[in-house]
Amino acid sequence: MTTLADVARMRLVSQRLVGPLPDAGAVVRHLTCTQGQDYPGSSTSIALRTVDRDLAGVRAAYDEGRIVRSWPMRGTLFAVAAEDLGWMLDLTAPRVLPGTDRRRAELGLDADVLGRAEEVARAELGSAGLTRAELLARWQDAGLSTTDGRGYHLLFHLAVRGVICLGPTEGSGQRFVLTEEWIRAPRTLAGEEAVAEWFRRYVLSHGPVPVADFLWWTKLLKRDLAPVLAPLREELEVLDVDGVEHWVDPAVLQAYPGSKRATAAPLLLPGFDEIVLGYGDRRAVLTKEQEARVVPGNNGVFRGTVVRAGSALGTWKRPTRTGAVVTVEPFSPPLPPVVERALPRLTAALPG
Repeated sequence: MTTLADVARMRLVSQRLVGPLPDAGAVVRHLTCTQGQDYPGSSTSIALRTVDRDLAGVRAAYDEGRIVRSWPMRGTLFAVAAEDLGWMLDLTAPRVLPGTDRRRAELGLDADVLGRAEEVARAELGSAGLTRAELLARWQDAGLSTTDGRGYHLLFHLAVRGVICLGPTEGSGQRFVLTEEWIRAPRTLAGEEAVAEWFRRYVLSHGPVPVADFLWWTKLLKRDLAPVLAPLREELEVLDVDGVEHWVDPAVLQAYPGSKRATAAPLLLPGFDEIVLGYGDRRAVLTKEQEARVVPGNNGVFRGTVVRAGSALGTWKRPTRTGAVVTVEPFSPPLPPVVERALPRLTAALPG
């Protein structure tokens, strides 16, 4: 019988926190979509899954056009492999954009305004792109108001339509670029083939997972997924966890018995890491009470977590002075001695 404790530890293997990948491009491609609304935290999450754990490698992947950030699903920023963005948006955009119609209407962003914003973006972005502030300034100069959330909705609308995305780095952020110019070799997938690809890769990178988590993650519907499940049972494993089917990569099942020691090692994960945010049901890593402490006030801002054997033990903050150790708030003090002893090493090993 597979337990939730097993699920938590297997997910460390699936997500490559155990068994890291060669570089940032490989990590993002493996994860398929990884939380990107907090750019520094997202970059740390990606680096933690690479062999060299170096943020410079993440920046290089963006600058070389191997990965981008955009809104491929759920109206949320994610880092994705550049070649995957187009087919993802083809699946999700027809459902995402109608959900913002009312708010755009309230802001006066009608079809004429949206069309004009696209014209300006196409004329001004050029080959180097523009920072968010620069693009908003171009719209203002063209007589398009960006106040009161209008700027965000213009960016979001054009990104979900596939016109723009966040590509090359600029200081502590990125520049917006024209998607068709920046992404030179997009993949072409549609319909059931695209749904099957997305589900397969979610299982390979996040399993063991129930179907319900995939539907929550992508906001696709049961009727989208139903036709592709039967063939996928031939290549993926399905486990019973408390009476619920959980899908997983067969290779993870094979690796798990030999990864018990590695999955027991403590980790410091950034606030928006996929170990927490990649699942609608987070019981394997957090209780509801603990989740309230990770997202205090339910404000949408996730704190970093201290994890051991795939389960969170508390939250942490970066040190305020060089050479200091992270500050930890355990859910149930005190921290296990093995975790307490590991904190200096884990602090020093944080990607930087």
